[in-house]
Amino acid sequence: MDSSSMGMPISDPSAWATAMNNLGMAPMSMTGQPLMSDSICTPDFDPSLGMMTGIAPMNPMMPGLGIVPPPISQDMPIVKEIIHCKSCTLFPPNPNLPPPATRERPPGCKTVFVGGLPENATEQIIVEVFEQCGKIIAIRKSKKNFCHIRFAEEHTVDKALFLSGYRIRLGSSTDKKDTGRLHVDFAQARDDLYEWECRQRMLAREERHRRRIEEDRLRPPSPPPIVHYSEHECSQLGEKIKDDSKFPEAVRVLLTWVERGEVNRRNANNFYSMIQSSNSHIRRLMNEKAAHEKEMEEAKEKFKNALAGILVQFEQIVSVFRAASKQKAWDHFSKAQRKNLDMWRKQAEEIRNIHNDELMGIRREEEMEMSDDDMEDAPDSKDSDDSGPLAQVEALKEENDSLRCQLDAYRNEVELLKQEQGKAQPQRSDEDTTRQQQLSFLQQALQGMQKQLLKIREELKQREAELEKSTEEKRQLESQMQSLKDQIQAFPTSHTLPLETAERDDRGSEESVNQACEAAASAVVSCSQEKESLPEKGPPSPVQSEREALLVGIISTFLHVHPFGASIEYICSYLQRLDTKISAMEVEALLGRLPCTFRQELTGVGASLEKRWNFCGFEGIKTV
Repeated sequence: MDSSSMGMPISDPSAWATAMNNLGMAPMSMTGQPLMSDSICTPDFDPSLGMMTGIAPMNPMMPGLGIVPPPISQDMPIVKEIIHCKSCTLFPPNPNLPPPATRERPPGCKTVFVGGLPENATEQIIVEVFEQCGKIIAIRKSKKNFCHIRFAEEHTVDKALFLSGYRIRLGSSTDKKDTGRLHVDFAQARDDLYEWECRQRMLAREERHRRRIEEDRLRPPSPPPIVHYSEHECSQLGEKIKDDSKFPEAVRVLLTWVERGEVNRRNANNFYSMIQSSNSHIRRLMNEKAAHEKEMEEAKEKFKNALAGILVQFEQIVSVFRAASKQKAWDHFSKAQRKNLDMWRKQAEEIRNIHNDELMGIRREEEMEMSDDDMEDAPDSKDSDDSGPLAQVEALKEENDSLRCQLDAYRNEVELLKQEQGKAQPQRSDEDTTRQQQLSFLQQALQGMQKQLLKIREELKQREAELEKSTEEKRQLESQMQSLKDQIQAFPTSHTLPLETAERDDRGSEESVNQACEAAASAVVSCSQEKESLPEKGPPSPVQSEREALLVGIISTFLHVHPFGASIEYICSYLQRLDTKISAMEVEALLGRLPCTFRQELTGVGASLEKRWNFCGFEGIKTV
């Protein structure tokens, strides 16, 4: 601002500085030097960013967004002074009055509304007053006492708002037409909004461009394109596959060719040789893996040894602290030294415990790995020992499941080949023939798998029937063993009388006693070998109590009514209606002890196989 345009008295420099600061301008001294440093008056500007540093980023869609002047320091109070112009004088409002009200600031506002002008005010006077705030682009003055002023910059609008409330007087006249009270407020103009929207779109374009550049910079590079198949490329690829350094890239090209369908009858040998070359790298990869595992084990061992050495040193440090904590040495330290020693001892113990836990964890992992190896070796011995029917049934079930999965896979392949054959147009005769051959092979394999599956199902049913039969035989043998044990227990009492008579006949001879004992032993062995041997002449009755005799009578009556026999469960369900304490094992043992009265038969075929007890007392009376 020129000193000629502001006729402010220079006797009070603080008032001058206050007025200049209120207008948002750097206060200047008489010599033209700024009264405040540049760092305070002018904000730092970064040309690369196009915006001021130190100002927080704002939402560009917020109303009233624009370049605003730096905030006025709170230490300096706002004091409005008299402003002298060439044609008029501006008197400040009463400082005790509240600040004038303003509307909400439109986005990108560069236009202000000025009301309360004197009737005799001209456009030249308006320019003289408001040109101090900044460059004016246009003034639209009304016939009444108001106008609209459009500035070149947005921050000049805030300087113009500073003049709101000032009383203006033209010259020295006190006439009513030469005085007025200024009211400055934000004005909404289409030009300002259009320029603001254009600027926001430009900023958005720059932001998108910057973001796109950043994404392109961070995007991983795309893989190189795969060359098309040819005889020359195939020969070069065969050499690359044999090279260890070029193997990954060559395998990727080979995989792409196979997936594209480049394999046909002509070049099948070339592809087979390349696949064979890729298979030869497995040994190299396994050797590399073994070398890396060896290095890892060596590193683990080295780390474990180093950790053990560190732990030994920690133990020594902790032992030093413990020795210092004993009474004969502890009394000679001061209170501060004791406090430090106690704190150091606790820290050393905590670190020692952490290292000890880590070392124990490593050892525990090694033990678990060893135990896993043992567990892997153990099932082999168990499987070799277990050769019963249950293991065979489980093996057959697993084989059945695997064959079913293979069958589904073959069906899917057949369907895919049918779809491809229906969609694809016949281009080459050799490809059609190969596909037809593959289809016929798959159909044959499918039929063979179905036949094998049916055969395995039949074998599975036979094995299940054999398993049930073996379990029934096992139960019969157990019942017979129980009856034989009962007979053996009752055998000594029944043979005491013959032994006594033999002793009376030959009192002095021990040979007769031995012969009697051998005869008794042979009788026991013969009873144990025969499954359904008839009782001897001397043994007691298999019915040991009156309750068992009642059970025999009731069961005989029940089976007499059922001429085709009944299962043990059916018999027990009838007997438990009479006595709930009767068990199936007791009834079956009783029936097993009376083979001449009750007979067990197997009826049915396959899954309907069932054991039934029949009453055979009418036939058994003849044999007895």
